[in-house]
Amino acid sequence: MQKTIKIGTRASQLALAQSTNIKNLIEAHYPDIQVELVKITTTGDKILDVPLAKVGGKGLFVKEIEDAMLRHEVDIAVHSMKDVPAELPEELHLGIITKREDPRDAFISNDYRTFADLPLGARVGTSSLRRKSQLALVRSDLVISDLRGNLDTRLRKLDEKQFDAIILAAAGLNRLKLSHRIASYFDPTEMLPAVGQGAVGIELRKADQELLAGLSFLIDATTAVEVRAERGFLHRLEGGCQVPIGAFAQLKGSQVTITGLVASVDGSKMIKREMTGDAAEAEKLGTKLAEEILAKGGGMILAEVYGKEID
Repeated sequence: MQKTIKIGTRASQLALAQSTNIKNLIEAHYPDIQVELVKITTTGDKILDVPLAKVGGKGLFVKEIEDAMLRHEVDIAVHSMKDVPAELPEELHLGIITKREDPRDAFISNDYRTFADLPLGARVGTSSLRRKSQLALVRSDLVISDLRGNLDTRLRKLDEKQFDAIILAAAGLNRLKLSHRIASYFDPTEMLPAVGQGAVGIELRKADQELLAGLSFLIDATTAVEVRAERGFLHRLEGGCQVPIGAFAQLKGSQVTITGLVASVDGSKMIKREMTGDAAEAEKLGTKLAEEILAKGGGMILAEVYGKEID
């Protein structure tokens, strides 16, 4: 193992918390190794006044970090898996998936305990098209508005009464010790999470096999299977932030069950299906589920958004 490992990370509070956790785990496992955090500002961090769907989607949060890795300025990157696009540069791979935090979406409000308690015409903030479409399907009366910025900024906007409620990933709130702000949780059957939500992945160069072997103690086998299934689904749909796509997989014994959806932005059209298969074929299972959803009408929904059919 090399004596110094440089971690490329976004400079946001949440990204630094995740990267610092990985740094601490590596240093505890290898007391002689020094781990450095290299803060990298991504395009997604700079654009805070425009919905992500309008400026390119998920790759906005990883491209600059991947470029630094390809230039050998950093050795690994620590990502929230829900921010990682389906396609990665040829020289890189997601070699390590760590133990998943709570994958659920959280309902945050100072005045209402649950989503069902919201009055007619309530103002709800979220930056996610996936959440917007699922909320709109259940409650067409809601005024759902874009909510960008770091967690502190989003919570401040709620506290300033700009919204009656906001929806955030429970994992991020938990990692920043803000779980006390959560009023209630959406069960995955109510609000299907984003692909990889709650999971942290470590991206590294394929050529660095010794480094991968040295860091393999960080791998959580269960989460890795579940995320492979979800990303197989995402990859087949050529998914990004421009269209509401959700998927959630659970491993039980040797079987993995994955639920996936594709929806129109306004929630008026939604195709949702579930499939179970062998954990050893998790990625293929995700792909198979995506193909079923495409055949059942998901392809037409995606064509409306992307302007092309997904073959």
